[in-house]
Amino acid sequence: MLRITPLARATAYALALAVVVGCGGSARLAAKADTGPNPTLPEPASTLIPTVKVAKAVGWPTGAKPTPATGLAVNAFATGLDHPRWLYVLPNGDVLVAESNRPPTPDPASNPIRGMFMKSAFEKAGAAAPSANRITLLRDADGDGVAEVRAVFLQNLMSPFGMALIGDAFYVANADAIVRVPYRPGDLRIDAVPTKVADLPGAPRNHHWTKSLLASRDGGKLYVGVGSNSNIGENGMDIEAGRAAIHEIDVKTGRGRVYASGLRNPVGLAWQPQSGALWTVANERDELGSDLVPDYLTSVRDGAFYGWPYSYYGAHVDTRVQPQDPAMVARAIAPDYALGAHVAALGLAFYEGQLLPARYANGAFIGLHGSWNRKPPSGYKVAFVPFANGRPAGPIEDVLTGFLDERGQARGRPVGVAIDRQGAVLVADDVGNVVWRVTPAR
Repeated sequence: MLRITPLARATAYALALAVVVGCGGSARLAAKADTGPNPTLPEPASTLIPTVKVAKAVGWPTGAKPTPATGLAVNAFATGLDHPRWLYVLPNGDVLVAESNRPPTPDPASNPIRGMFMKSAFEKAGAAAPSANRITLLRDADGDGVAEVRAVFLQNLMSPFGMALIGDAFYVANADAIVRVPYRPGDLRIDAVPTKVADLPGAPRNHHWTKSLLASRDGGKLYVGVGSNSNIGENGMDIEAGRAAIHEIDVKTGRGRVYASGLRNPVGLAWQPQSGALWTVANERDELGSDLVPDYLTSVRDGAFYGWPYSYYGAHVDTRVQPQDPAMVARAIAPDYALGAHVAALGLAFYEGQLLPARYANGAFIGLHGSWNRKPPSGYKVAFVPFANGRPAGPIEDVLTGFLDERGQARGRPVGVAIDRQGAVLVADDVGNVVWRVTPAR
């Protein structure tokens, strides 16, 4: 019997990894053809070796910052953070930042070569460091657009992400559960032991670990985004129970139900101010080529199914998924607005402030974290989609760019976005370790 030594196996994997990193097809669609309400969807380009283009995380040089759109300006609201992922603005204007990273739960790959690649990709992208597991409070007491007060608001959490305040109770979506602590206006620190409200799908894999959180207008419900445990269910559907979905949780009882499903990784959640409807941004599947599949912005209907894993953009069947389910494909709803292939849409905030020009009213600011499965890279910016009468009403626009340097390295990567009490747009940058603040140019 032929025996392969561990050294030989490791060498073979390393060689295969080098081949993977160097291969893959490039995008062919015209710019922005994969965006908008009717994106171009070319034929899939599924290959044994996926397209790989990971931007190395290098951080911002001293004095450097993103490039704002014409008529806007940007400054650092806070620097020196530890992988800031998500933002929440309290009624008194304090800004909370979830400093968080992937929890130490195993995510074994069915293919060792793929697993080796993914580990290398996370390290290169700056996403492999231990999680700080805390929420930090930032306060701009003098109103100059820079936080001069910084305090550890809540710590010893489990990869915290989404946050919500309902009355005197503050809720956090950890990677495995929603927890609650008491809050008093002006608190700089909470020492109370969190009380568990509801479990969320977590270990043993927790592939998409981020759990976003949004309170209903009346404070009676919480909505939670839960991503899939895989790309297309390749590890079996048993571990996908409750995943690729938005859950509705009763605040009083902790009981929950699946509100909408078939959303591979719904992250940003927000209420559209004109219609009052729930909207989300979601990350679609990988490894169908650089031009597929667009990540998207969509309204979310109660009880609706959005295709994952069986199909994408409505009834476009993903033939890699076996067995198929024609009945589920027939139910699949196409999303409202494409944001571009592999842009990794994470942050979402509708603009209800008065500080920015009127054209931004009611529109969606979106944090595009950036691709790994596309050549050339996509995302790595903050974008804006205008709205009118509760619906998207124009082409996608760049708001903040320059997160990639001239060598294609990541100086920063935008994640969560929020609107502060003055009406400025805040952006969490988890590679630059900065919270940026976007205002009108003077």
